Amino acid sequence: MQNFDFSPLYRSAIGYDRLAHMMDEALRNDAQPSYPPYNIELLGDDQYRISMAVAGFDRSELDIEIERDTLKVVGRKQRADAKPTFLHRGIATRDFEHRFRLADHVKVVSAGLENGLLNIELVREIPEVLKPRKIAIDGDNVHMLERKVA
Repeated sequence: MQNFDFSPLYRSAIGYDRLAHMMDEALRNDAQPSYPPYNIELLGDDQYRISMAVAGFDRSELDIEIERDTLKVVGRKQRADAKPTFLHRGIATRDFEHRFRLADHVKVVSAGLENGLLNIELVREIPEVLKPRKIAIDGDNVHMLERKVA
């Protein structure tokens, strides 16, 4: 694996240290947890869904938390007093913690548990001041004439 030196980026750019940190994390060999299995779907231009297979977990055993740019999904299974005797055990019910890095302006809209799938709906809402604007030449004041469609 190659190591990249981001020090030139830190010298010439202000405020991009988060980008360099993200690239550094992505290049590390740390394996992302694979339990529980999940899908990330693109539903529209700015709409996403994370679907996690959480069979055997109750709503009260799942916790979803957002801190800055990280979405954290945690499952803590409540321990039963009597331990069941399995003839075959194929459904994993171990505790988990999974983190997803969110881009700027991505917000969680809703979360629901249905048929053993935890569905988390996300949307990217770019503030009006950050959207592209067309500027009128020789205009008295600047206002949005039309928005570029990307």
